[in-house]
Amino acid sequence: MSTEVEAIFRQAGAVLSGHFLLTSGLHSPVYWEKFRILQFPGATTKLCGLIADHFRAQNVQVVAGPTTGGIILAFEVARQLGVRSIYAEKEGPERVFRRGLTLNAGGRVLIVDDILTTGGSIHQVISAVKKLGGHNIGIGVLVDRSEQPIDFGLPLFSCLRSETVTYSPTTCPLCAAGLPLVRPGGG
Repeated sequence: MSTEVEAIFRQAGAVLSGHFLLTSGLHSPVYWEKFRILQFPGATTKLCGLIADHFRAQNVQVVAGPTTGGIILAFEVARQLGVRSIYAEKEGPERVFRRGLTLNAGGRVLIVDDILTTGGSIHQVISAVKKLGGHNIGIGVLVDRSEQPIDFGLPLFSCLRSETVTYSPTTCPLCAAGLPLVRPGGG
C-alpha cells in the first residue's frame, strides 16, 4: 500500500525537492506539500479511508485535527467513521478548541494530521483534548517523515512512512552551499 500512497503524492506533484523551511523551523531538502493532495477529493477520501479503516474498531467518538490541513482530514475521517470532527487552532504557543467546539468527558478522540516531522502540532492537540477531558486513543497521519520514531504514548498510523532528513538552521548544509531557502507552508 505504501507504494500506492507515494504514487498518489508524486502524481499530484506533492513531493518537492530543494531547500525548505518547515513549520517546525527545521530545514529539509524534501517538502511534502499536502495541499496538492487535499485539492483532490478522490485522493483525500482514499487516504483518509486508510486512517478510518485502521481505527474503525476503536470506538472513535470524535476526530480532532490541528488547523489548517487537519481540518479537512478530521472532517473526512470523521465522515467515514460516522462521527463528529473538531479542530484546534493556534493560540500563542498552544492549540485550543474555539468556536464552541467541545468534548464529552472521557470522549474517545482520534487525532489526525497531515505531515509528521517533529510532532509539535500533534502534541498540542493531545494537550488540548486532555484539557477538555477527552481521552486520546490514537493518531493518524498522511505521511510520517520523522527521522526517528516519535513516542506519543498512543498508537500511530501513517498512510506512508518516509524518513526524510532535516537540519537545524545552524548546521544546514543547504544553507552552507548557498541554496535559497523557500518557505512553502503557511505555518
